[in-house]
Amino acid sequence: MRLSISRDQLLKPLQQVAGVVERKHTMPILANVLLRVQKDEISFTGTDLEVELVATQKLNSDQFVDAGTITIPCRKLLDICKSLPSGATIELSLDEQKLVIKSGRSRFSLATLPAQDFPSLEEDAGAFSLNISQGNLKRLIEKTSFAMAQQDVRYYLTGMLFEVSDNQLRTVTTDGHRLALCDAIAEAAPSEKIQVIVPRKGVQELQRLLSDDDSALHLTFGNNHLQVTLPITSGKKKDDEAIVEGMVSFTSKLIDGKFPDYQRVLPRGGDKIVLVSHEDFRQALQRAAILTNEKYKGVRFSLKNNELCIQANNPEQEEAREELAIEYVGDVLDIAFNVQYLLDVLSVLNGTNTKLILSDSNASILVQETDSQDAVYVVMPMRL
Repeated sequence: MRLSISRDQLLKPLQQVAGVVERKHTMPILANVLLRVQKDEISFTGTDLEVELVATQKLNSDQFVDAGTITIPCRKLLDICKSLPSGATIELSLDEQKLVIKSGRSRFSLATLPAQDFPSLEEDAGAFSLNISQGNLKRLIEKTSFAMAQQDVRYYLTGMLFEVSDNQLRTVTTDGHRLALCDAIAEAAPSEKIQVIVPRKGVQELQRLLSDDDSALHLTFGNNHLQVTLPITSGKKKDDEAIVEGMVSFTSKLIDGKFPDYQRVLPRGGDKIVLVSHEDFRQALQRAAILTNEKYKGVRFSLKNNELCIQANNPEQEEAREELAIEYVGDVLDIAFNVQYLLDVLSVLNGTNTKLILSDSNASILVQETDSQDAVYVVMPMRL
């Protein structure tokens, strides 16, 4: 294998796959990436046996010398590329079982492992595919990922539900105490509703790959895997469209379990509707949180006509009290919540005002933006 390539061409696909490569590993080869050199492209593959990333970079005809496939230490190769000056030319060659890297007067020799020993996720026939913009998919993940369970014996709660119905892609997460739901328009017409659960690691890696632009990506739902294919662009444009230099293929195993019926959790018939300034509400909760019990993080809401009183205290008998002007006309209501759950919701909401929908002191609260109905958040009450 021999190849001449610019530092930036080598660095871009390598950075795309580096996030999934295990630093603490039980199999030495999982610290490596699979490097494949072909006539018109170079590709890197990284995996942790749960998530697999393949990034390809186009080559010019004068860069290619000899094809080959080998696995090399990901972190060392990445650090070498980063340390070389921008615009440098790098020559790669295989000398017996070592990868030789030359650039200017610098020379490195890295140990390799055989390509045939590199694990790959089994092939999974795609059951259904759809197209959606990168920005829309990234928004779905950002709006809901915070509510995934961290550690839970109910393993299906440690991932994100992707649900496909007619012209709609929905993401849902819950840890049993709160729920986040967000919708986006997608080119989809499945014969029946599709539901898959993507594990936390897969969600995090996918979010890292996505950009905020409107470029389209391909999303494929298999029996055991979710696969996403998206372009690597150069940042330059031709005819107002970004120049595609390569592709990234993301594959994640799915969690084998049944997600709870989240529709049953959504509060119905709430007759107490509160409109409050988003920023004032967030800042008041942050201040009240300072004096909450560190273990339970509870705050008490006292609701009456056009006023919301927020109270917090702790075992040291310290107390915080915040009063907010709101838009509300109705019965007096006292209810308590975990303040961090509410702050997590407010951190992903936009707009000037926030809408709160309640019914009684034992029922969950429903939180939405006033300007948009595509995201819904549910937080269960707590006893203080």
